[in-house]
Amino acid sequence: MLNWGATNTDNETIQYCFPNNDLSCTKNVKPGAEYIMMYIFISAVSVFTVFLNLLVIISIAHFKQLHTPTNVLIFSLAVADLIVGLIVTPVQGIKLIEPCWFFGEIFCSVFHFIFYVVTTASLGNLIVISVDRYIAVTDPLRYPARVNTNKAVFSIVVNWVFNCIYSFFLLYESIIYPEKNHACIGECILFIKLGYIITDVIVTLVTPCCLIIILYMKICFVAKHQAEHINSLLDKKAKSETKAARTLGIVVMVYLLCWIPYYIAALTLGQDRGDALVINIMYWILLTDLSTNHV
Repeated sequence: MLNWGATNTDNETIQYCFPNNDLSCTKNVKPGAEYIMMYIFISAVSVFTVFLNLLVIISIAHFKQLHTPTNVLIFSLAVADLIVGLIVTPVQGIKLIEPCWFFGEIFCSVFHFIFYVVTTASLGNLIVISVDRYIAVTDPLRYPARVNTNKAVFSIVVNWVFNCIYSFFLLYESIIYPEKNHACIGECILFIKLGYIITDVIVTLVTPCCLIIILYMKICFVAKHQAEHINSLLDKKAKSETKAARTLGIVVMVYLLCWIPYYIAALTLGQDRGDALVINIMYWILLTDLSTNHV
């Protein structure tokens, strides 16, 4: 992950973020109407994200009949997406709209860390959900014995702990030396070494994509086979599991289709105005998908 919301510099008035500081960045002042429209859009996305995920979280937490292993995994996914709506989307929106970063260099590092944790945790949740659906479809009779709520909770804890540790090591220099996140005062840019970028692409894009695609190819194959040879007594349950697996499969594939273009754009495009626009569009498509990928 890189190119944190590249900024379009096509504006009229150039000023300084901190006029009394010689190391201050310059800023380009946007027209008032553009500010208002962008803030309305960011606010709408944030409120929509928070509302949907709170609805999922409260529903699963309140109704005991929803305390199933799959719903526990969806609960974790909703928590990650709720953090996106509460923190990532508003802050990244302000970062995109405002020409200067006024939250300080420490929060710049913290914000990058939060983004990495919740996005990788969200992807990890989808991987675990894919495994859950794979077991449910391929081994429905032994599914209750192989998968239970305690195992689901354990997998969630492992997922979050792993992603916290992974994000910390990936962003170690940015966290320990926050002054590296800007070339001038009023800027928040994440600098990652090429070796770390390659590692991140393998860990958070290539490996999950391959794993999820393989799992759902097997699910589709098994579902087709079951449709031809299913016992009538198991027909209703099998159809239900297959339908759920296909629905989640669509969700996962849409998620990957949002991730892949962003990575390609961020890795291959430059910093001019046209490239910056493409990167920002891909970035906000990704954030929007994060807000709704469990619905």
